[in-house]
Amino acid sequence: MRASTLTFIRQRFTEYYGRVQITPPSSSGQREFGFIFFDGNYPEDIRMRRHIGFGSPEEMQAYIKNLVPAHAYYSTAYYQTPLAATMGDKKWLGADLIFDLDADHILRGSYQLMLERIKEEAVKLITVLDEELGIDMRTVRLVFSGGRGYHIHVQEIALRSFDAQERRELIDYICGIGVSPARMLSDFEPGRSGWHQRYRSCLTTYLEDLLSLPASEAKASLCSLRGIGDTRGTRFLQNAPALVRQLNSDPRQVNVRDPTTIEILSILATEKDSPLQAKIREAGIQADEPVTTDIRRLIRLPGSLHAKSGFKVTPLAVKELPDFDPLIDAVPFGDRGVGVESPRDYMVQLLGNEWEIHPGVQQVPEAVALFLCCRGMAEISGGGSPAS
Repeated sequence: MRASTLTFIRQRFTEYYGRVQITPPSSSGQREFGFIFFDGNYPEDIRMRRHIGFGSPEEMQAYIKNLVPAHAYYSTAYYQTPLAATMGDKKWLGADLIFDLDADHILRGSYQLMLERIKEEAVKLITVLDEELGIDMRTVRLVFSGGRGYHIHVQEIALRSFDAQERRELIDYICGIGVSPARMLSDFEPGRSGWHQRYRSCLTTYLEDLLSLPASEAKASLCSLRGIGDTRGTRFLQNAPALVRQLNSDPRQVNVRDPTTIEILSILATEKDSPLQAKIREAGIQADEPVTTDIRRLIRLPGSLHAKSGFKVTPLAVKELPDFDPLIDAVPFGDRGVGVESPRDYMVQLLGNEWEIHPGVQQVPEAVALFLCCRGMAEISGGGSPAS
């Protein structure tokens, strides 16, 4: 990155932090903060300064305004002594329950496409938290990450003391990991929602797809999975039409005590190459599991800027999500003309418009220039040497 480009980014961040008031997280005196700055060989060599704490919102605001971080984080955990240099000395008091949704884990494509897809996951997750897990939605905080996804913070006091294993059980349910076919079928009740209904739908669709294949292809597909041999595969396929009828009428009729049926259903639900396992993961929420189980996680500070996009880490009410457009609502900069130099063609959607970027020097709105520079897609025009 050229020195002029790094200077431009830092100047825009300085201007932003000089005009906004960032709301600190709840119980901010019990939180650890961490920052990455535009120093050293940024962005090639990134180093985080952590074990930082603030005695008041004004102190936090002054720190950020004066030092202008590229990235700002705070702990999802509450500590007795958050400034302690070691995690053991901080004395953990509890942690918010966090869900991280990142489009990178789901698909590749245009930035707009990825943001639209991950928004669907956010809607699904909020629905599960509300309707299946009974989370008090008044304690849920939704935040656009400033990158390719959303963070969902659950600050329900009853959940703060959950350890990593208890959080693992929650994220497994949400993601559909470890679904038990026997339990899903034997406990089924008409009208019951949640994983019982989702599993029945996934299994029915899978079996119908399998039975639509020529017999030899269906058998080859089934027996390609580890643990399914020729004899058991043949027997399962013979029973599959009846299994579909039972799933459509009453899943409790499925004989889960039949070794062939239950063993193959278990393999189909867990084998990584299984088409059914893929359907189950798609029916679940594609969240980043380690983030939820990490009880000492640092997460982006709402209201701060993301230096890989120039976007604002944007808090929003759950009811605002359907109309929220990150490419407009998380862009804190305007349309002042800025000269940039691009090495190739790009199409950028921002501020409600499409911007065609061509190789060479051109004028673009400030917000577009910042986005291109932060993502390494262009440099501020005028040459210069790499930043040092």
